[in-house]
Amino acid sequence: MPILDKLVIANRGEIALRILRACRELGIKTVAVHSQADRDLKHVRLADESVCIGPPSSTESYLNIPAVVSAAEVTDAVAIHPGYGFLAENADFAERVEQSGFVFVGPKPETIRLMGDKLSAIARMKAAGVPCVPGSDGPLSSDGDEIMKTAREVGYPLLIKAAGGGGGRGMRAVHSEASLLSAVSLTRSEAAAAFGNDTLYMEKYLERPRHVEFQLVADQHGNAIHLGERDCSMQRRHQKVIEESPAPGITAEQRQRIGALCVEACRAIDYRGVGTFEFLYDEGNFYFIEMNTRLQVEHPVTEMVTGLDLVKLQLLIAAGEPLGIRQSDVTFRGHAMECRVNAEDPKNFRPSPGTITLFHPPGGPGIRLDSHVYTGYHVPPYYDSLIGKLVAHGDSRESAMARLGTALDEIVIDGISTNIPLHQDLCRDAAFLRGGTDIHYLERKLGL
Repeated sequence: MPILDKLVIANRGEIALRILRACRELGIKTVAVHSQADRDLKHVRLADESVCIGPPSSTESYLNIPAVVSAAEVTDAVAIHPGYGFLAENADFAERVEQSGFVFVGPKPETIRLMGDKLSAIARMKAAGVPCVPGSDGPLSSDGDEIMKTAREVGYPLLIKAAGGGGGRGMRAVHSEASLLSAVSLTRSEAAAAFGNDTLYMEKYLERPRHVEFQLVADQHGNAIHLGERDCSMQRRHQKVIEESPAPGITAEQRQRIGALCVEACRAIDYRGVGTFEFLYDEGNFYFIEMNTRLQVEHPVTEMVTGLDLVKLQLLIAAGEPLGIRQSDVTFRGHAMECRVNAEDPKNFRPSPGTITLFHPPGGPGIRLDSHVYTGYHVPPYYDSLIGKLVAHGDSRESAMARLGTALDEIVIDGISTNIPLHQDLCRDAAFLRGGTDIHYLERKLGL
């Protein structure tokens, strides 16, 4: 695969290490770019080369597009992998990478732009026959009377959402007409400040839906497949806490029907690489909400049930290789669950940076830990608190849950606080044990 003989890993933490491992398996040399605070990261030590691209602040390092591209230039790399977060869904970055003569391991810039704007994404999904949440047909007017008329048509409760938002940001629930216009004004101001785009739209607010997403893979030759679904309903403030695959209660017929629609949508937008269609699932119906044009944090659960390596597939697709896998080749085995292990207080969720004085990973059948930490590693205060992903696979959901609980009891991370006690509590929670909890369940449980 000579086109990708050297690659810049434009990220940090566990995902950077995950990418490095895939590169080594494919014989690709690696360049680790890092901030001054991250010179002791595991993947920085293991990479063939490393380049410091700035001070600890992410805006001056990992989000610094000229610095990342310059690192590729000075090391004679040919490709850049953005991982997730940071610049992974930044169309300007993808465009700059390609204009500079490098391979961007991800979709085309125009595809990122198309699906990054929620209004254009919804319009394309409707055209492709993918079911969407009922709402305004296009952007909200600036006229108050028109906004109230649209709201009455959609029906209360409803959501005001930013077209350029994502990750749970830029949305506000409205339960009555009395609070509608103030909510629109406030969300519009927040959207302009956060995304540089104050365009809003409106959706029906589903009271207790689940979050179910489909994993897609597509090459540059018109081939596309889906790898089943994940349930990511265990959330706090729109941030996922536990993910699993397959989603409890989703039938094989539903999987085939929605998966096939997502595959056709991928072809319709000429998608390239891995991507995720996110849905709200309510009373047996799927409603598209957005597409993530990148690798997901929770990709390991899909890897565990399909036996496929999503990062290797990304790299092969970026190199121009045909997919080599048909939909009929995809099989699903057992059940997998993932806990996001964060350096944070398990009760108030405040970040807990500091030095890990003792680290002992769990083991046993079906256990996987994706983590960059080690004894003596200092968790910096500048970045996301995620320090690892604990994944358990079993022949059934009950087996995976039991293995996950055992692994949570085995893992040792001393010197800092983590959210492991929360995960231990959830593994004993009766409603979660039954499966099918909605996206608001954890916040109700925590009294938030």
